[in-house]
Amino acid sequence: MDSINTLFIFSGSLIALSILASRLSSLFGLPLLVIFLGLGMLAGEDGLLGIEFDDYSLAFIIGHLALAMILLDGGLRTRLKTFRVGFKPALSLATLGVFVTSGVVGVFAMWVFDLNLIQGLLVGAIVGSTDAAAVFSMLSGSGVNINERVSATLEIESGTNDPMAIFLTITLIEVLTGDIGGPLDTLLMFIKQFGLGLLIGLGFGWLSARLLRAMDLAPGLYSLLALALGFCIFGLTSALGGSGFLAIYLAGLMIGNRPGRHLQFILPVHDGLAWLSQIGLFLVLGMLVSPSEMLEYALPGALVALVLIFVARPLAVVLAIKPFFSFRWREITFISWVGLRGAVPIVLAIFPVIGGVENSALYFNVAFFVVLLSLLVQGASLAPVSRWTRVEVPIGVTPNHRGVLGILPENDYEVFVYKVENEALEDVPIRLLRFPSGALISALFRQHAMLHPKGSTQLRLGDELCVIGRTDDLPALNRLFNGNARLKRERAFFGTFTLDGDALMSEVASAYGLTLSPGEQDMSLGEFVSLRVGGHPVVGDDVGWHGIHWVVSAMDANRVTKVGLRLYQ
Repeated sequence: MDSINTLFIFSGSLIALSILASRLSSLFGLPLLVIFLGLGMLAGEDGLLGIEFDDYSLAFIIGHLALAMILLDGGLRTRLKTFRVGFKPALSLATLGVFVTSGVVGVFAMWVFDLNLIQGLLVGAIVGSTDAAAVFSMLSGSGVNINERVSATLEIESGTNDPMAIFLTITLIEVLTGDIGGPLDTLLMFIKQFGLGLLIGLGFGWLSARLLRAMDLAPGLYSLLALALGFCIFGLTSALGGSGFLAIYLAGLMIGNRPGRHLQFILPVHDGLAWLSQIGLFLVLGMLVSPSEMLEYALPGALVALVLIFVARPLAVVLAIKPFFSFRWREITFISWVGLRGAVPIVLAIFPVIGGVENSALYFNVAFFVVLLSLLVQGASLAPVSRWTRVEVPIGVTPNHRGVLGILPENDYEVFVYKVENEALEDVPIRLLRFPSGALISALFRQHAMLHPKGSTQLRLGDELCVIGRTDDLPALNRLFNGNARLKRERAFFGTFTLDGDALMSEVASAYGLTLSPGEQDMSLGEFVSLRVGGHPVVGDDVGWHGIHWVVSAMDANRVTKVGLRLYQ
């Protein structure tokens, strides 16, 4: 069989097996990325297929392409409103946090591997940053809904912390090889990494968003143009000495937050491309490692991983966040635990190999071992840890399907498909539903037959409704169609009673027999809760006061609109 056909068979089989094996993730709780790595190792030279793959340069190129695609997709799906609560702490973690993590791990690696200080710090720099692919994958696939302050911080951190890790890695490699410049050159490289990544990513991302919205293309071409523009931004930034990873993430952020019909064609395609990038990247990295060689570093590598997970990451999070931002200790604990390592440390570990650094095999194998343990220990336990630290927020009803109609250039109408699961809606005529103004039912499906809904049409459990409305209508529609099981979970979390955030504290105190300080008399309930959580409240924040949990249950921008009351248990 000739080589081209063999390549098609092997690549197609590995990708298909990776997708089919993803079912193991839900059955046994294995993180998907571990499955992809494991299949790559099985295909490698020590595995069943025995494929000899040791082309570090090719793996380096594949790693950059895949990470660029993953970061572009991550930016597309990050909403700018999350920067309200997540940007500043994420930036602190992406700079100071990476520096502290790298230092602590580096000093320990120096001792456990008997290295000099620079060599030990290089180990720390390589594993110092969290990985966007791992964080995006775990948060979206874990089945838990984390509160916005925590999830936004983790996602933005993973998308922006690569420049610091790359800067530290390159600087330490240059010290080891004798190519380091003066302090001014080093400082200039640091500024270029962040500054050019920020300026080019935001500037060209904004131009790309305007171009995509203005163009009238065939639906399949929007995603290709977005990908091409993203890769151009990545390449241009890297060529000028900036961080291409930061630039392409910010470009995706600009494109994804520019409303228009183009997004309905871009997002589904890029979701598939991001999955393909993750599968391909981890398969390649799995084939690149030799398990027999990695066993030599198993014990010290495991010790490095444990120090990273239980000492370096928590210390870095505490130092980077707690003194400057109003995070609760349980949120600090969860952020410390979700310091997931993935493809980025392994790709960074290729730098010493390509740079000709002495003992480069150590850096690669230790990085691989740290990533493997991080995914197994931290990734597999994400759901129970989120419940233990109480950062999980109940998942309410969302439309089963939604699609933009493509009629208006901005604030367009959409079709939302809901299934009637709320028993309170049984036999209720449509005209009695409390629909948001401007929304209407366009079709009703009952037992696979389409009915033409009228005001007198009575709903049945299991009916599927096609509702035409706007994004702003979703909160009201979700509450209307909320099923009984979800309602019970929400009431257990937010409380049975809900008060308006604009209610005056003097009236609330009078109604519930509470005592206020003089400065609290003229506050609204929303302002009171916001002050107690340190500003920038999010849904799920709770304040213990007078034997009651006052829980933020709805927000409008930075304003608390609804507060639930839950008694201490």
